Amino acid sequence: MELQEVEVFIAPDGTTRIEVRGVAGAGCLDLTEDLEKALGGQVVERELTAEAQELIQERVDERLRRSQGS
Repeated sequence: MELQEVEVFIAPDGTTRIEVRGVAGAGCLDLTEDLEKALGGQVVERELTAEAQELIQERVDERLRRSQGS
């Protein structure tokens, strides 16, 4: 099992940033859901890594191919 890391940065003004490593695709969203709620639940911006975006796109493409009968 690959190591999963969650790092939380808290700026002096109270804004927070969460970075996740070692989690495939959008699984990071599930992993950080409770933490986001505990920090106030107000997500201003979300940026997925290129790796996560690529994996999500591959899954979307596969579903499209299956739905089109290819």
